[in-house]
Amino acid sequence: MAKHILMVVTTARKMDQEHSTGLWLSEFAEPFIEFKKLGYEITVASPKGGKAPIDERSLGEIEQEILDTAVYLEDTVKLEDIESHEAYDAIFLPGGHGTMFDFPDNRKLQALIRDFYESNKVVAAVCHGPAGLVGVTLSDGTPLVKGKTVTSFTDEEERATTLDRFMPFMLETRLRELGAQFVAAEKWADHCEVDGKLITGQNPQSTVRVAQEVVKQLG
Repeated sequence: MAKHILMVVTTARKMDQEHSTGLWLSEFAEPFIEFKKLGYEITVASPKGGKAPIDERSLGEIEQEILDTAVYLEDTVKLEDIESHEAYDAIFLPGGHGTMFDFPDNRKLQALIRDFYESNKVVAAVCHGPAGLVGVTLSDGTPLVKGKTVTSFTDEEERATTLDRFMPFMLETRLRELGAQFVAAEKWADHCEVDGKLITGQNPQSTVRVAQEVVKQLG
């Protein structure tokens, strides 16, 4: 049986009226390519469904293979149409600043992540993808990240982008407030943290490593 991955991407297009955002393409493409090569089935879903916006900042000097994956973002499945976690072996949350706006309060995403985690299935997120973790509480009411060793795009990195002023909150700070054991590496370092089935990566540079850890955990 082929492994089946649920990849959830943002559909938030704007940080404010003047500044666009979306998905950071390599954070979707690199895992997608890695999983496809291994014959995994992949379902791409998003909060609104349909076409997922790609952050133009992520379309600089990148390989054609990365660009080619954009076709899989043309018609994503609406999260509400994902019946349950049972058909999947792992959930993967790519980042992009858009996730800061439509992941944290999405109840369907929160429920799916909780169900994946409590079923001992892989939960992976990279860069701003861990924004999807901040609203997740386990069945006993505790935050999923409480006491867990995690990482994400750091406050230092956010300030370095100068986009911190548009963010609804600072992701590292929020994870720490929720009781996470947050580990930050140097800016733009390839950095991944693994706590059981919970896998998090710090930034775009960490994406391949997170994908490889997912593959390792799935055997």
